[in-house]
Amino acid sequence: MADTLLDDVGGLLRETADQVVLPLFRKLDDDEVTEKAPGELVTVADRRAEEVISATLRRLRPNSVVVGEEGVADDPSLLRHLRGAGDVWLVDPVDGTSNFAAGRRPFALMVALLTDGEPAAAWVLDPLAGTLAVARAGEGTWLDGRPVRTTGDTPAVDALRGAAMSRFLPPASRTRVEAGGDRLGELLPGQHCAGREYLDVLTGEQQFVLFWRTLPWDHAPGTLLVRAAGGVARRFDGSDYHPADEGRGLLVAANERVWAQVREALLGAE
Repeated sequence: MADTLLDDVGGLLRETADQVVLPLFRKLDDDEVTEKAPGELVTVADRRAEEVISATLRRLRPNSVVVGEEGVADDPSLLRHLRGAGDVWLVDPVDGTSNFAAGRRPFALMVALLTDGEPAAAWVLDPLAGTLAVARAGEGTWLDGRPVRTTGDTPAVDALRGAAMSRFLPPASRTRVEAGGDRLGELLPGQHCAGREYLDVLTGEQQFVLFWRTLPWDHAPGTLLVRAAGGVARRFDGSDYHPADEGRGLLVAANERVWAQVREALLGAE
């Protein structure tokens, strides 16, 4: 029997977007948007979508565990499963909640599957663009059903284009990154949606993206998508990113050369 997991979860995300998330876009009441922590919004769409996605994922893989963004907000001990045995799903039901709550694009629905503690598969859907990226570790990445690779020609340093999420960087690092942007072709401020940033690396819209905060549901899906397409996702010190790590700082790039060039330009000897 053919393994239909990539299609099954992709279909689940599309269905959840169509039936749960998009009907609430630009139609939220004030009491349907709250703060779960200072500056961290959650909407009724986040909660409903996580419930729907989680229930189906558990049926697809019996005995699996779901670690969702909203579930962890209620029970942080769920994070212990990220290096555990068996199948563990990471779910970000609405990535870019601040955009969604404000009636702005982009936002995304994201899922990653960890098997015995290692990333095994990933899905990122931008429902307004209709773009779905899926990946399986060791097999490749597909964008809207077509294989995609990020390891094409490398632009010169002064032609590289990408984003840096500088808001949460330590002050010294923020100053260095912002100054280093002058060495690149274009340094973008970011779209407040990690899923869209990863999709833009896959499409070639940008060659890199830099983050400081690395919550697992924000980055496990995208890092696997980029790596399976030939790209690189590493901490600032060059160590590989793993969703169970508690470190800060992540630089994602289309290939090894871009990663090295951007790190030198933005971080120097840090």
